[in-house]
Amino acid sequence: MAINLSGGRRGARRAPMAEINVTPLVDVMLVLLIIFMVTAPLLVAGVPVDLPDARAKSLPQDQAPIQISLDASGTLFIDRQAVPPAALPAKLAALRGARSDEARVYVRADRALDYGRVMAVVGEVNAAGFKKVALVTDTARDGARETP
Repeated sequence: MAINLSGGRRGARRAPMAEINVTPLVDVMLVLLIIFMVTAPLLVAGVPVDLPDARAKSLPQDQAPIQISLDASGTLFIDRQAVPPAALPAKLAALRGARSDEARVYVRADRALDYGRVMAVVGEVNAAGFKKVALVTDTARDGARETP
């Protein structure tokens, strides 16, 4: 004879379990974490490859950037040629017509110059249609100025 210890009727249903077992989920996540930790350094390191020789010509390189310089006295130079300030817009327009749309312009200015003077030149460069303008600085260490 069978004894029913549950205290209820013989065909009674149990209440649904309201807990979720997260142990398998944690196990899978830890395995994925270990896989990513092992493979991540391999993605950063490059593989040395001995490339074959080819007779094809190399792709054309970008043109040399346009260099605009302002010395301590405020004299304006474009690619080492002195330019009067009044002729700057016309000279930049001529350079814009001769260069591609992606031409780079480097602006070098003496540190003793007024900030407004430098920004006026940068404004003229921008008005001429150049979009890639960079201000060149000296990378001196410990505050000491390097000699060129």
